Amino acid sequence: MTILITGATGNIGRRVLRRLAEAGEPVRAMTRNAQAEFPAGVPSVRGDLARPDGLDEAFQGVERLFLFPVPETAREVVDAAERAGVQRVVVLSSGAVTGGFDTDFHLPVERAVEDSGLAWTHVRPGEFALNKLWLWGPSIRAEGVVRDPNPDGVAWYPTHEQDIADVAVAALLEDGHVGRAYDVNGPDLLTYRQQVELIAEATGREIRVEVITRQEARERYLAQGGFAAANADFLLGFEDYSGAAADPAETAEFDASAIPPMPTAEPVTGRARGFAEWARDHAADFRP
Repeated sequence: MTILITGATGNIGRRVLRRLAEAGEPVRAMTRNAQAEFPAGVPSVRGDLARPDGLDEAFQGVERLFLFPVPETAREVVDAAERAGVQRVVVLSSGAVTGGFDTDFHLPVERAVEDSGLAWTHVRPGEFALNKLWLWGPSIRAEGVVRDPNPDGVAWYPTHEQDIADVAVAALLEDGHVGRAYDVNGPDLLTYRQQVELIAEATGREIRVEVITRQEARERYLAQGGFAAANADFLLGFEDYSGAAADPAETAEFDASAIPPMPTAEPVTGRARGFAEWARDHAADFRP
């Protein structure tokens, strides 16, 4: 049984790959990057999900597939996998599908797999805790500060990326997960200020929280580039999940106390990592 990992250099795919390699499973990495490095003994193959007509070599001999979402070619990729004899697909999806917000990115990938008749499992993570490293890391490292327009009024369940990967590994290796969609969130409902406090505790540094206007935050995110710039309007309430214009005041009025407990990895893996553990795991990433 060969397991193929697509998105093998990504934040989830590389962790799935490492877990499988450590367990001695026959795993193969698919990548577009000829210079990518993988664990010792793990073979890699060139492949691009955006070019499904070139996947025959990658899919040869594969029985189980971890599928990174590329909606534009999802049906062609799934067709190629089915022709090659793949039997089970685990989709990296999103909790936004469960909430009904995602109808044109992850949902089409899920439907392509379901319509194929292959055995499937969907892994639907919520907010990545990693977002806070990409968003706050530069200002914490440089100045020991996080700037946000509403640090006490926005709260959610940030999810450790290893929990997401571990659920995917279980779905790839174990029976009993076929036909299931697993929402994976962190166990702790935390405001931004509380998250900053846990990062400060993990790093042993004082980190200030500075309240700024939404427009100031938007300007800073755009200047920062990367994840912050790409997601500035959505994170600050200027647009909704689909990219349509939104009213930031609706985010400001969000009632965190009305948020119910969310599903975690624990029913699948036996544990759910809290944000404090995530902050300790990434403490070095926040230090100068």
